Amino acid sequence: MYHNPVLLKESVDGLDIKENGVYVDVTFGGGGHSKEILKRLGAGGKLFAFDQDEDAQANTLGDERFVLIAENFRYITQFLKFYGIRKVDGILADYGVSSHQFDQAERGFSTRFDADLDMRMSKRNTLSAYEVVNKYRYDELRKVLFDYGDIRNANAMAKVIIASREIEEIRTTDALKQALKQFLPEHKQHKILAQIYQAIRIEVNQEIEVIKEFLEQVPDLLKPNGRLSVISYHSLEDRLVKRFIRAGQFEGEPEKDFYGNIEVPMRKVGGLIIPSREEIKQNNRARSAKLRIAEKNDKK
Repeated sequence: MYHNPVLLKESVDGLDIKENGVYVDVTFGGGGHSKEILKRLGAGGKLFAFDQDEDAQANTLGDERFVLIAENFRYITQFLKFYGIRKVDGILADYGVSSHQFDQAERGFSTRFDADLDMRMSKRNTLSAYEVVNKYRYDELRKVLFDYGDIRNANAMAKVIIASREIEEIRTTDALKQALKQFLPEHKQHKILAQIYQAIRIEVNQEIEVIKEFLEQVPDLLKPNGRLSVISYHSLEDRLVKRFIRAGQFEGEPEKDFYGNIEVPMRKVGGLIIPSREEIKQNNRARSAKLRIAEKNDKK
């Protein structure tokens, strides 16, 4: 299977689908969420999906109500406009790296395989893990490891990477492991490596910037009472989503009116949803998933 869709029923339920509505799945992957949305749409409904990954594009669905856009979802407004769509009834996002991407050894996403340092979601991306590891300055490397991997000894790790690459370029995931072996005690090796890979992958694909750009466009794209359903996998992503739903921005506090009220574009629907024990048992990659649902305020 290409990708086991996480929180499938809950995330699609969150969209509160109208039979003839227009919906967007911004992270198509294996098409699991898209198929579920299409099941609930009537003949007049429409679903647009985004995926920049060439492998995912091969999974396109033969349904006349469906359009797959081979682009990064940071360009959502621009490409929907191309299809004459200015407002939609609901948007679903599942920020995780797909099982397929982890399982393709040559992509360099997984700690299980030796591969070239790549980690690009799209082969059109000019920045790869190789450039981050071999070309970034000390302060840039330290920031990536600390901010995106939550790695406590990011300073020491960045120094060791720079010292190692001065002797010989670090071209593969295995060479990176060897360079950092002093930081990888056997009982914690997998966890620490996963944090390092996550940090580099987020930098390579500009994942945080992409999420911010996407969320900022959502209020203008949604019809009044339109829904946003978002699945995040680590605290950085989830914090952005939570703050944006609560405050309509990522930093600071929203302005208050004369009466002390704040006006924000979205309101949360229900509380945080996490996978059941049963789902985690069937799909271990669901274990860190968090689903948040929001609705566009109808005043706007």
